[in-house]
Amino acid sequence: MPVNTNRVASIILGGGEGKRLYPLTRSRCKPAISFAGRYLLIDIPISNSLNSHIHKIFVLTQFLSSPLNRHILDTYRLSTFSQGFIEVLGPEQKPERKLWYEGTADAVRKNLEYFRRTPVDYFIILSGDQLYRMNFLNMLSVAQNTGADLTIATLPVKREDAKRMGVLRADKRAHITDFYEKPQEDEILDRFRVDPSHSLLTDSNIQLPGDDCYLASMGIYVFKRQALFDLLEKDDREDFGKHLIPTQIDEGNVSVYLHDGYWEDIGTVSSYYHANLAMTKANPGLNCYDELNTIYSSHYHLPGPKIYNSHINSSIICEGSIVEAESISNSILGTRSVVQGGTVIKDSYIAGNDFYAHPIPSGQDGTGDRPYIGKNCHLDKVVLDRNVILGNGVKLINSKGLNDYDSENVFIRDGIIVVKEGACLPDGFEL
Repeated sequence: MPVNTNRVASIILGGGEGKRLYPLTRSRCKPAISFAGRYLLIDIPISNSLNSHIHKIFVLTQFLSSPLNRHILDTYRLSTFSQGFIEVLGPEQKPERKLWYEGTADAVRKNLEYFRRTPVDYFIILSGDQLYRMNFLNMLSVAQNTGADLTIATLPVKREDAKRMGVLRADKRAHITDFYEKPQEDEILDRFRVDPSHSLLTDSNIQLPGDDCYLASMGIYVFKRQALFDLLEKDDREDFGKHLIPTQIDEGNVSVYLHDGYWEDIGTVSSYYHANLAMTKANPGLNCYDELNTIYSSHYHLPGPKIYNSHINSSIICEGSIVEAESISNSILGTRSVVQGGTVIKDSYIAGNDFYAHPIPSGQDGTGDRPYIGKNCHLDKVVLDRNVILGNGVKLINSKGLNDYDSENVFIRDGIIVVKEGACLPDGFEL
């Protein structure tokens, strides 16, 4: 029997403070961080849901959620004549409860009254800070055909990656028998090593990362409606991965869905930087050029990029950009990027700008209100957040080879220079 997607709702978790992504999370939550020059991370789970014909979508937010709320409101206006909706839910102050969300499971538990009123048979729980392409109909079919109370999306990973994820074991019927969150000890890891001849792997023809292989949870869960409600009530702890998933597995009736494709968790500046630059390659893991599986986002209503006398290689230049750079290589320039002559940009992510000139001028001449990259700048391995001004002759090349560094406007994380949103670096600034 085909899955009735009218009886399915997505719950997208907005995540915590995102401290490891600071300063990108200084003024926004993780799902509101830009990606590939013209998207936000939240666009990925919403687009995967819409492309899977799931039109009932909840987004749970908490920290610095205003930019995310505005983006969702401006971008996703589902038809008035359908039953679809995208509803943003934040912590509510009530007479009987004045607490913020304390974890992933707690966020869902504190909104149960909304989910109980939603007429669906399945809830699919998603993260707001992951990059992947998935047709949820395939996963829902597994859940429906097996009758599982919980189905967990997994992918095969190598040993080092298994240490930062939840790992599991499954029998030949794809029933999950054991689970452990972020194992570090060799003894525990050895217990979860998967035999490459396991029928779950051989039947799928999936490409393995090597003989030393583990099944890792992607943090994507399909719950039967009542199973989710019962689990949240019987186990009052805060986190799905650490607490409630092991509880459900101990009770049984949990199945595995094996994902075959690209997946990346955006948890650090390094993973964010490399995931963005991967988009400039000929065959990126996440294909944004697939009209049958569109990644939806804001309609910017901007003209095409205008480029003068610039040598550009393996780069993405987004709408509304005005570029006079000497050269741009292996880089992304987001919407409304303005780059003046003589500038060299290499291996960098430029998030772009929200405006060509600030709507509320702060100075008499207005020069400080136009975000741009000035003349004869040199940027190498840089993440430039939105609405930044770089004066002439600015060099961001990490000349001292620092791994970490903090200042008012400029940071270094894992050797990657990050300039915070709205920063203004004067002429001749060097790092």
